[in-house]
Amino acid sequence: MSGSTNTQMGAAAPQGGAYLARPKGAGRGRRVSRGQTIARYLVLVLVLGYLIVPLFASVEFATRGDFDKATKTFGRSMEAFTSILKFPNLVDSILVSLGIAVLTVGGMLLLLVPTMVWTVVRVPRMRRVVEFLCLLPLAIPAIVIVVGIGPIYRWIGQNLGAVGASPLTLSLIDIILVLPYSYRALDSSLRGIDTATLSDASRSLGAGWVRTIFEVIVPNIRGGILSASVLATALVLGEFTISSLLSYNTVQVVIFLLGHRDAYVAVAVSLAALFFAFVLLFAIARFAPGAGSRTQRAVEEPVA
Repeated sequence: MSGSTNTQMGAAAPQGGAYLARPKGAGRGRRVSRGQTIARYLVLVLVLGYLIVPLFASVEFATRGDFDKATKTFGRSMEAFTSILKFPNLVDSILVSLGIAVLTVGGMLLLLVPTMVWTVVRVPRMRRVVEFLCLLPLAIPAIVIVVGIGPIYRWIGQNLGAVGASPLTLSLIDIILVLPYSYRALDSSLRGIDTATLSDASRSLGAGWVRTIFEVIVPNIRGGILSASVLATALVLGEFTISSLLSYNTVQVVIFLLGHRDAYVAVAVSLAALFFAFVLLFAIARFAPGAGSRTQRAVEEPVA
């Protein structure tokens, strides 16, 4: 033939036909140079060091015991961890923060899930508006929120008695703070299912909107709900600015005050809070629906 190509035919394939010979030099462009490999490992070491070294330093500080003058080293003791329960204000603040987290998660889910489902099914054009409103707290500093909402909390405390003076009312403002993070988690789950089709099928079978949302949509976005709940809980347990300025003794405020009295116990409580967050994230990643079925199936091509 007059037109020659660079592709060469190889040996015959077992099912018939022939294998195409691999051109010389193919795949060399995909090889990673030694410098790029070293750079990747260097970045990984720097990131891990930035995240892990402070944790080891905190553990070393929290477990310090008496100073040995002979060896000029500190002994090791778990007294800082065992004495956490000896501070009644600290225990009360932990219970208060957990109560605020529960109310915040419940209020956030009751507000976001029906709104987002209704927006996707009935008014898709409002999706951008809802997204903008949910992401708006990211652009407003916490100090500005406190200045604006401070008079409202003052009125609540003066007119609603013990309920208005309770630190659990912080859940009202925490719901606003967790909206950006919870919205993203729920939105990714809703995009992964055909919400409109499921809603129409449920409605055609005679189910109302409440039953459709809680018995059809919610089971299909359970992973997103769990992720949004963990993010909201982590944010509530780590919130300090608003609680401090409104004079509520949450766990972060008490840890800050405790640091002036016993720094060892304050660091021990911080480590315990981090460990609790890690356990929650591991539980989500391990036991969330569909976590064990993320395997890639091989696609078999038909034999010609």
